[in-house]
Amino acid sequence: MTEAHADPKRWNALAVLSIAYLMVVLDIAIVNVALPSIQKDLHFTSAENLQWIVSGYALTFGGFLLLGGRMGDLLGRRKLFMVGLALFSITSLVAGLSTSSGMLIGARVAQGAAGAILSPSVFSITSVTFQEGSERNKALGVLGAISGAGAALGVILGGVLTQYAGWEWIFYVNVPIGLATLLFVPRVVRESHAEGMEKKFDAIGAFTVTGSLMLFVYALTRTNQVGWSSLETILEMIGSVVLMVVFIAWEARSRFALVPLRIFRRRTLTGANVIGFLLGTMIFGMFFLLSLYMQQVLGFTALKTGIGYLAVALTAVVSSGVAQALVTKLGIKPALIGGLTLVGGGLVYFTQISATGSYFVDLFPGFIILGIGLGFTFVPISIAALAGVTGRDAGLASGLINTSQQVGGALGLAILTTVYASRSSSLERSGTPHPQALTSGFSLAFWVAAGVAAAAILITLLIVRREDLQMQPETEPETAAVIAG
Repeated sequence: MTEAHADPKRWNALAVLSIAYLMVVLDIAIVNVALPSIQKDLHFTSAENLQWIVSGYALTFGGFLLLGGRMGDLLGRRKLFMVGLALFSITSLVAGLSTSSGMLIGARVAQGAAGAILSPSVFSITSVTFQEGSERNKALGVLGAISGAGAALGVILGGVLTQYAGWEWIFYVNVPIGLATLLFVPRVVRESHAEGMEKKFDAIGAFTVTGSLMLFVYALTRTNQVGWSSLETILEMIGSVVLMVVFIAWEARSRFALVPLRIFRRRTLTGANVIGFLLGTMIFGMFFLLSLYMQQVLGFTALKTGIGYLAVALTAVVSSGVAQALVTKLGIKPALIGGLTLVGGGLVYFTQISATGSYFVDLFPGFIILGIGLGFTFVPISIAALAGVTGRDAGLASGLINTSQQVGGALGLAILTTVYASRSSSLERSGTPHPQALTSGFSLAFWVAAGVAAAAILITLLIVRREDLQMQPETEPETAAVIAG
């Protein structure tokens, strides 16, 4: 898109897209503060079962994002955006009406699939609406800032709603916002789609990769109950591997693959997705476990827990704005290295939490460090994931980076929860008091997350290049047709 053909309503469109995207990002984390209340009301029996409220959503969200992105490219990005937004509102209503643990998990799984239809259209519409360069970077930076601060804002809102209205309202709140946003979409968002492509979808790829990941997480979360060497665990892990092999083999030969291998020729895009995966691995589990620590060990209410996250939320918002300017001037790599180092530093700080600790000693400094790191990490990742991407691949690239973060988050949550539960259960069986056992489990899980941060820094150094953010589009012609709505 050239300046001469720039959409005059593009900033209004970005506002509408941002509201919808914030709903999706918030819903990943908003349940964290409400988990103890949900556990009590719906009779969840363990932390491993409770984590399915978060990971069930993240797995279907991540597993179907690529399919949602490709469907948007082919059928119309605005059309899929509106369908996804409507379904997201409906499944939110069902989640709030849940009367059992199974019903809530099922609603969250369906809600994740709705988010997978909605979310990639946000990024791909933004990509084809704004000209590549500083203007598109600013728009993507806004979405990156939402990614960075949304998780923390989610737990704040979750605390307020849970305390004063009940946990059901963390889901009900999406309904009026979603329906109101739907009314404005046709007025400010243009339809766009990728031309010259057959309208074929890789449903086999979407279901095999999602099935593989869900089976792996299911097996992982049951190891404390049945053991690593049990026949059930072994068969479930084998099944997960088989499905993943089928997925890779299918993608290699399919004409309509969800993930065409050519997309990975862009080295920075590849690096952004690997780092996004690792970042999700750290962050999802961290918020889950810190919410449990504040309520089950420090005795915080849901509201106090939510307010406790205000430090990281505000810091992430401010640092995201600074990061947008620095990424454009200095490049992606320096911002990423700095951001990941700070995220890792925050995680190391949390390894020192105490069973008799306090907010301002055990948590507040870590939240400040973490908030700065999140802003300087999510913004460059969002830009790097779409650098040089043409309209034809906009949905694929945006779906891929979201998939990486969501899948990493779901797997990381399962891994960190398993580490925490295994350590704390073992200590309790040996006679360690309950608060100390829980705290030791949290600490070990945070050490694991800090190790993941170190790996992400190393990958940034080895893979990510200093990108010229003013680069011209690649030689492949722009094929996205923008049609006035």
